[in-house]
Amino acid sequence: MTADEMTGQHELPRTDDLPPLPHRLGGALRHLVAPYIRWRYDLTIHHQSRFPLTGPVLLAPNHLGLLDGPLLGSTAPRMLHQLGKIEAFVGLQGKILHLAGQIPVDRTTYDVLAVRKAIKVLRDGNVLSVYPEGTRGPGDFRKVRTGVAYLAMVTGAPILPVALLGTRLPGGDVEHYPPRGSRVDVVYGETFTVDRVSFPRRHVDVRAVADQIGDVLRAHVQAAVEATGHPLPGVPDQKDPDE
Repeated sequence: MTADEMTGQHELPRTDDLPPLPHRLGGALRHLVAPYIRWRYDLTIHHQSRFPLTGPVLLAPNHLGLLDGPLLGSTAPRMLHQLGKIEAFVGLQGKILHLAGQIPVDRTTYDVLAVRKAIKVLRDGNVLSVYPEGTRGPGDFRKVRTGVAYLAMVTGAPILPVALLGTRLPGGDVEHYPPRGSRVDVVYGETFTVDRVSFPRRHVDVRAVADQIGDVLRAHVQAAVEATGHPLPGVPDQKDPDE
């Protein structure tokens, strides 16, 4: 048996033909951004010891506003590869995001390449961050899409729930950062896994697993709110324009 076969690289979807995503610029940027985040906001990170320091991790944060990605990317214990909307990958910003190892995804279609890149990140033993809600909103995981479930079923990677609190203020615009000095809490949950499922994976089964994952994520964010006394901001005044 070859090394690729032992690590699952020849399982469907195949990822052995994809190059590893770059990480050096991403690693450097996170160390530059983290001090600024900690200076600008009243930041508390809870239960960081729950973050696995080795092996694949499928990070599942709620999504409130613009600060979520930079906050997690700079303060997590390990370098993150994050799935992000393709609209953000334009111009100089897009070039930096690509070089930093982030993954653009076209949400208007089934983006096969983005899915394969995401799977490769996990198969290579790295950390992938995916917003289960798929859009910025109340942040309560009331609606969980199937992406995280599919990736977990393909790779068997442990899922790490994350509750972000304060990255958008009540009544705040999803297109703006919270003001300087705002209280921000990042609360890590306990990792959990779902059963790996070999190809093919029926949509009805993926949806059922997504519902189970949603139950865990909703319980975590509710517990985080109760433990910190930091409420969610509620429904934003306007929908995420990229929804």
